[in-house]
Amino acid sequence: MRKGLRRTNPSPRAWQRMLSGRRLDLLDPSPMDIEIEDIAHGLARVARWNGQTIGEHAFSVAQHSVVVEEIVAHIQPDVEPRWRLAALLHDASEYVIGDMISPFKAALGYDYKLFEERLENAIHVRFGLPAKTPTAIKTLIKRADRACAFFEATQLAGFEPAESLEIFGAPPAGYTLTIRPQAPFDAQAHYLRRFELLSEAAGYVRHDQAFDTE
Repeated sequence: MRKGLRRTNPSPRAWQRMLSGRRLDLLDPSPMDIEIEDIAHGLARVARWNGQTIGEHAFSVAQHSVVVEEIVAHIQPDVEPRWRLAALLHDASEYVIGDMISPFKAALGYDYKLFEERLENAIHVRFGLPAKTPTAIKTLIKRADRACAFFEATQLAGFEPAESLEIFGAPPAGYTLTIRPQAPFDAQAHYLRRFELLSEAAGYVRHDQAFDTE
C-alpha cells in the first residue's frame, strides 16, 4: 500500500442504515434521516423486559407506546394532541438503541442519557414537536409509563402485585388494562395508525419531498 493511503486509527462507523435507505448518524442524528416507518418497524421488534415475558409474542416497545399514549389521555383527557403524539414517541429512540432496562441505564450513566437525549430531540423536530418536552408533559408521560409498567410487570413479567406497587406505584384510578402481546406486524401497523391519527390532529403535515436526497 502506498504511503499515505493507510489510516492507522480509522474512525469507527457511527451510522446505521435503515430499511428506508436513510443513514442515521448515531452521534449527531439529523431529523432529515428519521422516518416514522423505520421507527415503527424497529419498535415492533424490540422487546420490553429484555424478552422475559410470557406469551407467544414478546411485548414490544411499539405496543407499549400505544398503551402509554392511551393512559396519558385517561389521566388528562384535555391534553393537546401534540402531547399525545409526544407520548406515542416517548420511547422512539429505542428503534436505534434498543430497550435497556432502567437499572442498566443508570449504570451506564450520563453519556448514555446524553446520547438518548440527542436522538429524542431529533425525532421531535422531525415530527413537528418542540425538541424539549415541557416538564409538566414529561411528568405526565412518565406517570403513564410507570402505570403501563405496573400492568406489564404483573401480567407478563412475573411480578407479584405488591412488588409491582412498590416499584412502579399504583396505576391511575379507573384505568384497567388486559395485555395481549401482538405479533410484530400487528404492533407495527397499530403504531403507524396512531401516529397518523395524532399527527393529523396535531396539525403536522408530512412534506416528504423536503427530505428527499439526490
